[in-house]
Amino acid sequence: MKATIALVQGDAAGIGSELLAKLLDDDQVQTRANILIVSDERVFRTGCEITGLSPSVRVISRIDDMDFSDGLPNLLDVPVVDPQDVPLGKVSVAAGGAVLQCFGKALDLAQAGTVDGVCFMPFNKEAMHRAGLGAEDELQWAKKHLSYQGHVGEFNVIDGMWNARVTSHVPLRDVADLLTIDRIVASIAFADLTMKEAGFDEPRIAVAALNPHAGDGGQMGREEIDVITPAVERARELKILADGPFPSDTLYIKVRDGQYDCAVSMFHDQGQIAIKLLGFHMGVTVLGGLPVPVTTPAHGTAFDIAGTNSARVEPSRRAFMMACDMADNLRRVAG
Repeated sequence: MKATIALVQGDAAGIGSELLAKLLDDDQVQTRANILIVSDERVFRTGCEITGLSPSVRVISRIDDMDFSDGLPNLLDVPVVDPQDVPLGKVSVAAGGAVLQCFGKALDLAQAGTVDGVCFMPFNKEAMHRAGLGAEDELQWAKKHLSYQGHVGEFNVIDGMWNARVTSHVPLRDVADLLTIDRIVASIAFADLTMKEAGFDEPRIAVAALNPHAGDGGQMGREEIDVITPAVERARELKILADGPFPSDTLYIKVRDGQYDCAVSMFHDQGQIAIKLLGFHMGVTVLGGLPVPVTTPAHGTAFDIAGTNSARVEPSRRAFMMACDMADNLRRVAG
């Protein structure tokens, strides 16, 4: 039996509607899972107009009417925003509020067991914050929405290369103070667990240093000596295949060349810049740790090209396929 995946509209001022239309025009996507689009129908139709595509969907207004018997994707119409009220390429409170409502609806359906995974088109954090996000980012918002108490974290995945973070959406000046042995161990263990849930038997994890040259024996900072190395040693005591700390200017070459499956970076851009340079147009973000698989393309809303029909669909396709794979694996483990 196929998994059911919720496809959530992105920010109406960005490229999300175009990506939805292109994604649903892909036969391999259509046949991979039962697809429930959670979107304002008007946003979806705007994407069809921009791309000139017209993928067939069944529009429903109630979840009780969901029906995949003929293989058609279902579009659950959530009338939350008129695209005519949202100028393309501009931050909009209305667009930010709309994605929160659609994303929240998809999470509710996942929590109820109606869908097995969620894949959303790009959100705009500024728009969501203006609309009342009330959290660091969409991951923390989702955790709160689901009343989930477990550890969560973002992963970026490009062509089988995973990247995890110890700290994420925080000011760079705060990073060193936030690094503790316990926090780093938790991040390594979390990466190990999430990758196993995604199908890896024994993930090989490379842990990044914080300072240039991994601190040069304490000459350029002691975080590697006092915090990161003890954390790696403790992770190994937990039977996790972790090594490091490695200087971050060479660590990602090791991941690219297949020595490791995942890098654990100490801060956001340390990993993001490297992993995106290795394949920006293939990137997927995984909102790890939530009780349901949640993925999204790793790029943003691309306001500069919104409405031009030039957005590449491959990251969205990969995000959808990864949500399917993770949902399938979790269903298999659950028996």
